[in-house]
Amino acid sequence: QVQLVESGGGLVQAGGSLTLSCAPSGSFISINTVGWHRQAPGKQRELVATITNDDFRDYADSVKGRFTISRDTAKNTVYLHMNSLKPEDTAVYYCNADVVRISGRTNNYWGQGTQVTVSS
Repeated sequence: QVQLVESGGGLVQAGGSLTLSCAPSGSFISINTVGWHRQAPGKQRELVATITNDDFRDYADSVKGRFTISRDTAKNTVYLHMNSLKPEDTAVYYCNADVVRISGRTNNYWGQGTQVTVSS
């Protein structure tokens, strides 16, 4: 059984920084493309950043220049470094990843979400 485990959320003042982590638990071979999404109350879930195996990174316009996605291949962990946080960044942040299982199949998984709250 594979699960994505997120951590690093919390409460921070505007202008502050947080780093979120996402790593699979269970038996797997590797992780491929990983995306961070967020959902604010009353709003649709939106894609914030993605990173591929080739280290290609893409960002939503709203976070460009402030957020950085990175991966530690040895630890099979993907990070979202968030700087210059704004109150409008407040949301539940979800990790989504394509995980190559022991069977050789690739399945898509979602994490449970981690709350980020930015106070003004």
